[in-house]
Amino acid sequence: MTRCWCGCRLPTAEEYALAVEKEHRWLPVLEPALPLEAPVPLAGGVPDEGFPHDWSVYRWVSGEPADRAVVEDMTAFAIDLAEFLVSLQRIDPTGGPGPGLHNWFRGGPLTTYDGWARAALETLDGLIRTETAEEIWKRALRASRDGRPDWFQGDMVSGNLVVKDGALAAVIDFSTCGAGDPACDLSIAWTMLTGKSRAAFRDRLEVDEATWERGRGWALWKALVVCAGAVRDGDGLPADASFVLEEILAAHERPG
Repeated sequence: MTRCWCGCRLPTAEEYALAVEKEHRWLPVLEPALPLEAPVPLAGGVPDEGFPHDWSVYRWVSGEPADRAVVEDMTAFAIDLAEFLVSLQRIDPTGGPGPGLHNWFRGGPLTTYDGWARAALETLDGLIRTETAEEIWKRALRASRDGRPDWFQGDMVSGNLVVKDGALAAVIDFSTCGAGDPACDLSIAWTMLTGKSRAAFRDRLEVDEATWERGRGWALWKALVVCAGAVRDGDGLPADASFVLEEILAAHERPG
């Protein structure tokens, strides 16, 4: 069954409300240059007695959230996604919002999250291969970037990728977009893609080794934090984050 995505943003906190003005400013610039459908702002609202933050409404996007079960060809999906990111990064970043509270510092250096990652590793010691995970994390921190800022979407997760008729049709939710290091968008290579589809994604992006290392670092950080949070809550290792973590560790241990 096809569902329709109505881009109605009702922020639950002041920090989230920062995305409203940004999306209204930049989505009309970004959307026409992209090969896939993206949200288009239709209207905006201001705080009042009924709702305390800025809010907005976007054009509906039809489809369903990306999932391996609904994607007909994962390699084609990966290539289409890479094409989207290449097109996004080609857009002039002049004046684009850099890393900050509006996007939780995505597009900035991974060192911002070093404390979180190390605390998670400590929590997970004895439950996962922490030595390997720490080695991957350190490599990501050392993988420096030079050059101008590039546009990034900032929250490249399956729930923000819309599938129609088995193929990638749209990318939604640009609340964490910005201009900076686009390596954060590469985390999808580890959270959704595997094997041939991951290789096809990387080949089409033509990213250097340092960018790939940073992208893997973003995926590792999130998986570590989610796993550690679940363990602290007494819930054990969550299946989805554990799968991502295993993909990252196994690929490092068996390169090629």
